[in-house]
Amino acid sequence: MKAKSASQKRTTHRWAIFICLVALVLLTVGCGAKKPKVYRVGVLSGLDFLADSTDGFKAGMAELGYVEGENITYDVQESPVDLAAYQSVAQQFVADEVDLIFVFPSEASIEAKKVAEGTGIPVVFSYAFIEGMGLVDSIREPGGNVTGVRYPGPDIALKRLEVMLELVPEATHILVPHIPSYPIVVPQIEALRPAAKAAGVTLVELPVADAAELETALQTKVEVDSIGGIVLVAGPIGVLPDTAGVLSKFAYDHKLPMGGAVLPIEGREITFDVGVTSFDSAKLAAPLADKILKGTPAGTIPVVSAESYLQINYRVAQEMGITVPESLLAQATEVIR
Repeated sequence: MKAKSASQKRTTHRWAIFICLVALVLLTVGCGAKKPKVYRVGVLSGLDFLADSTDGFKAGMAELGYVEGENITYDVQESPVDLAAYQSVAQQFVADEVDLIFVFPSEASIEAKKVAEGTGIPVVFSYAFIEGMGLVDSIREPGGNVTGVRYPGPDIALKRLEVMLELVPEATHILVPHIPSYPIVVPQIEALRPAAKAAGVTLVELPVADAAELETALQTKVEVDSIGGIVLVAGPIGVLPDTAGVLSKFAYDHKLPMGGAVLPIEGREITFDVGVTSFDSAKLAAPLADKILKGTPAGTIPVVSAESYLQINYRVAQEMGITVPESLLAQATEVIR
């Protein structure tokens, strides 16, 4: 075998050095490469009735490429309807320096915004009433470090009254029990008053503080024979077990149609509901969170509104001797038979 010349040896040596240098650079770059960002999201679930909002938000985020345990983690904290508890959870999220707070419903959203203000931590709300709440500056420009999905409260309250009057067109008095201490309630009542007057019916407003007061008021302050139906506004009265139980028993005992979100207690169901699906509402919040995590300031992202549904419980209506107009059935998103 012919021996390599000195020139060939030098060339081979240079190539060996070059390859080693390239390998060293690649190894150095590989070792110094940053790991993918893992976003931390604090979730404040402020009402058991809406707990599937967490699943809706996670589903929406997954569709956008956020894989739990890989590039995103969720710290889900559930709280009863308690402002102090909301504040405590939000404060812990701030202390943990999460990348974003996802929160629902209205009252929890308001408290989370207050706690996170000035911290740089963005807040995305869902199922939140914004009219008169101070939660945002406007729908198009929410301001601060907050945005989210609006619960169209006044619109839904008006639609519930409209549906009730279609079910019982002969009604002259509609009972509206409510807990006025909750800030989302008053604007809905104020929206209902002129609508009822225009329709020629009387709103029998029944403000109460708790289940015991509700039960007493129904027995002592309501002339049952004059009531054509019960319309509920969004708020705790229909979704807390104790007050929902009192309301549903009263409606069933007196064969009164009831519209609004009410927990089914002992098999007693509502006649109809106009509302928003909490899962779908929360899913709408995911694209907003995605924009924020990619660098868009929360306060510049317009608030979106969840679409409402109409559910008619045809079976309950029949049990109460109510004929459901075909025009109303045609509008329904769901008819329970």
